[in-house]
Amino acid sequence: MTSTGTIYLIPNRLGEQPPLEVLPLSIRKKITDITHFIVENEKAARAFIKIVVPRKNQSKLTIMHLNKFTQEIEIPEYIKPCSEGIDIGIITDAGCPGIADPGAKVVALAHKNNIKVVPLVGPSSILLALMASGLNGQHFSFNGYLPIDKNECRKTIKQLEKQAIVNNQSQIFIETPYRNEQLFNTFIRTLKPSTQLCIAVDLTLTTEYISTKSIEDWKNEKPNLHKRPAIFIFQPI
Repeated sequence: MTSTGTIYLIPNRLGEQPPLEVLPLSIRKKITDITHFIVENEKAARAFIKIVVPRKNQSKLTIMHLNKFTQEIEIPEYIKPCSEGIDIGIITDAGCPGIADPGAKVVALAHKNNIKVVPLVGPSSILLALMASGLNGQHFSFNGYLPIDKNECRKTIKQLEKQAIVNNQSQIFIETPYRNEQLFNTFIRTLKPSTQLCIAVDLTLTTEYISTKSIEDWKNEKPNLHKRPAIFIFQPI
C-alpha cells in the first residue's frame, strides 16, 4: 500500500538577500527532494528554487498556481498527488505560507483529508516586526489590510484603537507598498497622540528600518516608506 505524501510549507525570503542567510538548510533539502510545488507566482517560485538548489532539473517540476485567481473547485486536484505518496511543497512569494497567504486553503483541505502538514522554519515579517517593536507580544491581533476607502479606513482604525485599549492589545497591519505613505499619514491623523506606532521596513535586508514612537513624535519625522515592504503595529498606552 502506498503511503500518503506530506505537504511541506516552505518559507521564502523577504527580499533579495542570499537565502541561506535567513533560511535553514532544511529548506534546501526539501526543495532538493520535492518535485511538486504549489506556488503564488511560477516565475518567482522557479527563481527561488534555482537560487536555493541551482542544479535542480526544473523541466521535471510540476507547478500548480494558487493565487487570487484560483477557483475553490481547483484546489482538491492540487493535493491528489499526496494520495500517490508524492510530497508537495507550498511556496509563498515572501515569508511563510499560510500567514497572510492563500496557502492556508490548501492546508485546511489537507487536514480534512488526513494529509500530514509540516511547517518549515523561516522568516515571517509579521512576527519579526512584533519581536522588534517593544509592543505587546502576549496579546496581539493581526488585521491584514485596512479598507481602501479613507473614511472606512479611519473608522476601522478608531475601532481597533478602542479594542486595543480594552484588551491591552497590539494591532498589526500590512499594506501594499505603494500605499504605505498614505496609511502612515492616516495613522498620524487618526490615532491618539500617545498611541505607540511601530514601523518595520525591509525586514532582514541591509536596508532594514524598525522604529517605535508615539504618534506625537512621528509627526516630527517622516520615514521613507515608498514602495518598501512594511509592517505597521500600534498600541495605545
